[in-house]
Amino acid sequence: MRRNYKGISINTSKNTHETVLNLISKTKDSKIVDIPCGSGAFISRLIDNGYKNVSAVDIENVMEIDHKDFVVGDMNDILPIEDDSIDVLVCIDGIEHINKQFDFVKEVNRILKVDGEFIISTPNISSLRSRWRWFISGHHHKCNSPLDENNPNPLHHIGMISFPEIRYMLHTNGLQIQKVTTNRIKFVSWIYTLFIPLSYLITSSIYNRSGRKEGTSKINKEIKEIMFSKAVLFGETLIVKGIKTTANNT
Repeated sequence: MRRNYKGISINTSKNTHETVLNLISKTKDSKIVDIPCGSGAFISRLIDNGYKNVSAVDIENVMEIDHKDFVVGDMNDILPIEDDSIDVLVCIDGIEHINKQFDFVKEVNRILKVDGEFIISTPNISSLRSRWRWFISGHHHKCNSPLDENNPNPLHHIGMISFPEIRYMLHTNGLQIQKVTTNRIKFVSWIYTLFIPLSYLITSSIYNRSGRKEGTSKINKEIKEIMFSKAVLFGETLIVKGIKTTANNT
């Protein structure tokens, strides 16, 4: 059954919109950008919750609502938004569809104000369930078969991304992770609890060895803690909130 918000199509997993909304801590007058905005369901949800300054951005206008503040923008390119002008940027299930992920995060840093919030969601390929599927089939959960290379389109998951990769992108581009959570945990995911001891032992061994060699023991410890959190081990969708910590160079 296709999910919707007040009749507007929702193109993400259950409870993702609600979780992302609850992570926004800025005032109702804050400037918020939703990219890719898709049908406009999250835009409508923001407005219904009292946010007054909401902009919609996507590669084309497929919105199912009337919203005057829409601009065309490509996540693989420079965004049509001024430097240091945004309080919150929301990217719901968008980054796995683009091939210039680092460039996009750099753009996020450029347009966010200092202390601005970047909230991103993406299919959780770091979950035990997704790791098992990769081991068995070579495909992650929610990207479980070959993409149609004869008909490439923006809806394809061409850049599935793990938590350590997201952290690296954010932390090397002036954004500090504040929160890691998930939309929900399906019952079937608890089955994979059996793999935790082996996964923990192997991961600890690798992280400890590389930490000593590369001088990254503190970083590796922090990443391991999140990788073995309930949200990452069992969550369906990975949801990360980052904060811009430093001003852009002028």
